[in-house]
Amino acid sequence: MLIRFEVANFRSILDPVELSMVAIDQDRTETHHIENLGESLLAVAGVYGANASGKSNVVAALAWLRMAVLRSLVRWEDRIPVEPFAFGTSAESSAAFTIEAVVEGVRFEYVVELGQDAVSYEALFHYPEKKRRRIFEREGRELRLQRGLGHLTGTRDLLTDRSLVLSIARRFNERLVSDFVEQIRNIQVLGLQQIDQLWRSQLRGTARSTQTWFEDPVGRDQLPIAELEYLDDDAFIDRGQALALLQLADLGVADVIVEDQLMENPASYLAKPQRVRRTRLLHRAGTRRVPLDFESESRGTRAWFELIGPVLSALKSGSLLVIDELDASLHPSLSEQLIRLFHDPTTNSNGAQLIFTSHDTSLLNHLNRDEVWLTEKDENGATRLGALAEFAGERVRRSQNLERAYLHGRFGALPDVDRTDMLRALGLIA
Repeated sequence: MLIRFEVANFRSILDPVELSMVAIDQDRTETHHIENLGESLLAVAGVYGANASGKSNVVAALAWLRMAVLRSLVRWEDRIPVEPFAFGTSAESSAAFTIEAVVEGVRFEYVVELGQDAVSYEALFHYPEKKRRRIFEREGRELRLQRGLGHLTGTRDLLTDRSLVLSIARRFNERLVSDFVEQIRNIQVLGLQQIDQLWRSQLRGTARSTQTWFEDPVGRDQLPIAELEYLDDDAFIDRGQALALLQLADLGVADVIVEDQLMENPASYLAKPQRVRRTRLLHRAGTRRVPLDFESESRGTRAWFELIGPVLSALKSGSLLVIDELDASLHPSLSEQLIRLFHDPTTNSNGAQLIFTSHDTSLLNHLNRDEVWLTEKDENGATRLGALAEFAGERVRRSQNLERAYLHGRFGALPDVDRTDMLRALGLIA
């Protein structure tokens, strides 16, 4: 489970901002107590703020770090594709990322500082028996390893100025490293729009697409290798869970049909037809059931369907699901149901976590004060991120109506609209 994430000098973020999943109000069934940590961790966190305040950049930084860990060794030959603070003179300064997580009950801390030309610092620590111990620490190309990890010395031979130690060391099957990397790898990030093509395909993590939850076991051999790689032996017994989640939205869907279809290649009449998997939703129409092509479904129905695979993957593996602009396609009632799935220990027994950005203030009625974070920009255009629970130096009351207080500007993070200029631009006033 994620404990906290910190980032500095990335896109609209200049000074360090931190998103913490440590619960303030720990006496709740929605939190997960970690014995070795001595704290309870949140299952849900929502990030709110005005447009262009940097909400998406907070979650994009987490997605970028995941991509970096998985791809630096094979993709960072000429330059490191990091984006420093966009509105100042920080291009030559290092971006800095810190992520802390619990793996098998033990706290891990990973820190990396890098620029577009080189990695300046990188370290991985863990806290067995609550005491900090170094797994590795790197300054430039100088690498120090924990005693007893001699088989990781081959990492030095592959290390370059622009590759991460963690990307290399994960290949040596050392559990202290591989278990931590696996947790990073399992992070799923959905909804980000402005992302580099280089890491677009890396965002979803190991999530099975929703379609594969409805596959007929007989058709398993027809699945693409990329999807088969992540299927467990019991992959197809979860069909009932996926259907139940689909029907939770009360869309009138009775079932899902996934079948093979031969598709002609319009670019060349000589090319052989391609076999593709076609998805149709079976709708109730009186006493009949009528199939409808997935492309003909409403945007909201398609959005909910596409979320089912990532959500069930997260709940099953106890991993982190990040969704940017949760309210972009979902009805507020469905967003509320999604939050409930992660809050409820019955459906979330493995410690899965949900982090989302949103403008939907109605969801504040379903979040505790320590589950809400706010972004705003300072006079230099830099994003600031603050915990609602500690707003203005004083704790927000647990009983406070968060939606009403937010809409009345009690916590800031609202757009500052100059109506005079807007009306003049529209020609409504002189």
